[in-house]
Amino acid sequence: MQLRGVEVHEVRVVQFQRRPVPTQFSVEGYFDRVRSLLTERADIRAHFLPCYSRGVCGRLRNMVNAARHQGDVNHVTGDVHYVALLLPQRHTILTVLDCQILDRLKGWRRAIVRFLWYTLPVRRVSRITVISEETKRQLLREVNIPADKVHVIPVSVSELYQPFSKSFCVECPRILQVGTKANKNVLRLVRALQGIRCRLEIVGPIDQELKSLLEDWQFDYRAYGRLTDSELVERYQQADVISFVSTYEGFGMPIVEAQCVERVCVTSNCSSMPEVAGPGACLVDPYDVQSIRQGFLRVISDGQYRESLIESGRQNRLRFDAQRIADDFLKLYCQVFEESRKHSLEH
Repeated sequence: MQLRGVEVHEVRVVQFQRRPVPTQFSVEGYFDRVRSLLTERADIRAHFLPCYSRGVCGRLRNMVNAARHQGDVNHVTGDVHYVALLLPQRHTILTVLDCQILDRLKGWRRAIVRFLWYTLPVRRVSRITVISEETKRQLLREVNIPADKVHVIPVSVSELYQPFSKSFCVECPRILQVGTKANKNVLRLVRALQGIRCRLEIVGPIDQELKSLLEDWQFDYRAYGRLTDSELVERYQQADVISFVSTYEGFGMPIVEAQCVERVCVTSNCSSMPEVAGPGACLVDPYDVQSIRQGFLRVISDGQYRESLIESGRQNRLRFDAQRIADDFLKLYCQVFEESRKHSLEH
């Protein structure tokens, strides 16, 4: 690919990423896949910021560090929006993963976070990418910017997630729940599964309230801490049903991962989850324990329904092809570079 006399591989793209956190790695995996698929076609580098995103001093150091390591195109990836404030606007792209923090805050705290984390950074960049139409709607509701400045580029799935044949265990299905944060809605899930013969596997730390509930109701369960990528894939392979009845998600990776492994998924009818799942999942009301319960009972008892969801998932997962997503980012990098170069020549 050539940009009016300039080869794409001559354009240096720097992806600024947060300092790695042992328990959070989804963002890193997302952009690792983008870089690996564009290695032969473009000069794209990851630059990890030196400080955790805590406090004023650490964030200021990250901003200065980013300014010193910028490229021809700068891409501020998720969770460090403020880094864009010291980068040249016409050369910079920002990825917004979600607006969930604004739902948790109220009053002056919400106003400050909204201004510093969203309004200022979003207005200080050339383009914004989001991972779902739902996130785009939320962002446009919070910040007054042109809609065509925001590009929806979904999350790709690791190539480790491949179809894996397994007979469904109707008598005692193995249900996999990925994540235990408040929005993952695990307490309602447990209440919904009470009395249903199953084995519940939970990936993520469990607090005392959840542990007490599981033990008081004598659940057959196992909780895993952090798993390696291959260990997590194995849990998907051994599962009969994937549970993802969150109250909020910016995207919802486990839905697509389930579709790639060809497991039936029970997920929520709100936020980004219906958009991500398409027709390939059982949708339930995450705030209604009986709705969740009926969803699980149906996928356990109705084999024809189960197979129809898996077949729809085979088609839906094609939307999240890693190469297609990498190509979308490359097109955006080229567009931003062309526009910034044209502006420089005119001025």
